[in-house]
Amino acid sequence: IQGHTNTATTAPNSVLLLANDLGIGDLGSYGNRTLRSDIRVSRHLAAAPLCTPGSQPDWTLPGALRSVVHGGMAAQSRVGVFLFPASSGGLPATEVTFARLAKARGYTTAIVGKWHLGLSCRHPRDFCHHLQVHGFDQFFGLPTTNLRDCKLGAGTVFEGPGCRCSDPGRPALPRLGPLPPAAFLGLLLPVVILLGGHFLFRRYFWPLHCFLMCDFEVAQQPLDYGNLTQRLTEEATGFIRWNSQKPFLLLLSYIHVHTALFASPEFAHRSWHGAYGDTVEELDWSVGRILQVLDKLGLAGCTLVYFSSDQGAHVEEVMATGEVHGGSNGIYRGGKANNWEGGIWVLGILCWPGVIPAGCEVDAATSNMDIFPTVAELTGALLPHSPRVIDGWDLMLLLWGQSQRLAHEFLFHYCNAYLQAVRWLAVMDPGACWIEVDVSPFRPAGANSCFPTHVCLCQGPTHMTSYDPPLLFNLARDPGEAAPLTPHTEPHHQAILGAILEVVAEHRGSVSNVPNQLAPHGLEAMPWLCRMEQGSGVALRGSSGAQVETPGLLEQLSVTEKPCCQSLHSRVSPWH
Repeated sequence: IQGHTNTATTAPNSVLLLANDLGIGDLGSYGNRTLRSDIRVSRHLAAAPLCTPGSQPDWTLPGALRSVVHGGMAAQSRVGVFLFPASSGGLPATEVTFARLAKARGYTTAIVGKWHLGLSCRHPRDFCHHLQVHGFDQFFGLPTTNLRDCKLGAGTVFEGPGCRCSDPGRPALPRLGPLPPAAFLGLLLPVVILLGGHFLFRRYFWPLHCFLMCDFEVAQQPLDYGNLTQRLTEEATGFIRWNSQKPFLLLLSYIHVHTALFASPEFAHRSWHGAYGDTVEELDWSVGRILQVLDKLGLAGCTLVYFSSDQGAHVEEVMATGEVHGGSNGIYRGGKANNWEGGIWVLGILCWPGVIPAGCEVDAATSNMDIFPTVAELTGALLPHSPRVIDGWDLMLLLWGQSQRLAHEFLFHYCNAYLQAVRWLAVMDPGACWIEVDVSPFRPAGANSCFPTHVCLCQGPTHMTSYDPPLLFNLARDPGEAAPLTPHTEPHHQAILGAILEVVAEHRGSVSNVPNQLAPHGLEAMPWLCRMEQGSGVALRGSSGAQVETPGLLEQLSVTEKPCCQSLHSRVSPWH
């Protein structure tokens, strides 16, 4: 890469493609034969091993990781992600996203796919956490993540594995004597209320909480998985076509390959790797379609394309039949929801013909938190003044050969609000990469997953194994984290641990205390925040920014007007 010059235009476009739970061992450019890349960053790390807390540091002001972990978008309880669009928590309006910076520089911005950072606070139409509050002009997709409960027959995430109604190994409860009728009814009533509430929740979860949105409106309710990835891809390519004459920023946040798995008819039952392979092949098709449209429109040479995953593969996703619905993290230990390498070592692929050379590999450590400053630099935006410590750096310094490594020296890996591991990219020894592990969710300690709970938990003595002193690995020699170092196998063991622990103490002092968006009151589904489809009306944004309700607007469009969520309608769109 050394010596390559920048031939990009002064206002390059950015297309950011983010898969959901895709493993580093699933793609051709990382060992398999599914997808090829132009340039690969081989040590690319996720901001967090879970969806919601991992998204904020990727999309907001560098340093947001330090506010996300203690009271921001990282839970201090068991549930660490938003499960309901009717939750009141979400990304605060005070956060600065790369879309807001790009929009201030004249860019048109959009998200297609998954948002997962909240919608409303007190009223279903206050939209205090909505994407357009954060600088995105357009949105088509899911307000939360894909859940098994949203696909009929795919199971539920609200009942843990291993539950059973009776346990022969437990001693029998003592027999109670006859109860007066009033006492019996007093005990029966709470049971009936709980069972009735559970029934109603299961019965109406799908129609109430599983829907597609177009900007501020419900576009489809309940959600239909048929051709969903193709519809998202059509929306993304339509946005590119419509904005081909002006700078744009597009974030395509895929639903694939999060469960419940689904695939369009053209890809269903085609892969040797079952339903999971079908979704990866359809994802591959979608990425190829985006690149094809950019090339056809002559935009490839002025557009940075970035492809990654929000975290590692969910290795515990195995059906009762034995069919694997999770991906591969290759040689790396662990996966989604834990901070072993399999949970945070993710794909990093970039494409920009004529600007960054094809077929190269960058071995320096990078993070998907680097995307924010990279996009800001490409748009010409200045990062706003902030007391936060910068956690991300401009990737173009590496891609253009202006630096051999970014300024990452220590990276802090959290599960929800709990620091679990610290990575030291020692400047004194560029070939070494030390990681110190304080706790592990695996039980027994030598395991590689959390099958009893289906997803690894972040806290609690019954779910975590603590290490004192912490485990220490040299990832350059032991990328699979198989053999912890000891004072006998590493002469500098005590000095390395001491240096890391000193930095940890300093880091804890830099973490901001902000309102906890993922506290129980922010996670629960509030009935008054539920949304129902309002008919065929379409909401557009006028020049004044006010929302305009126009029933049947698609029938009145001229060739110069852009329809909203055109993939849901059979009418031919001017985007195409």
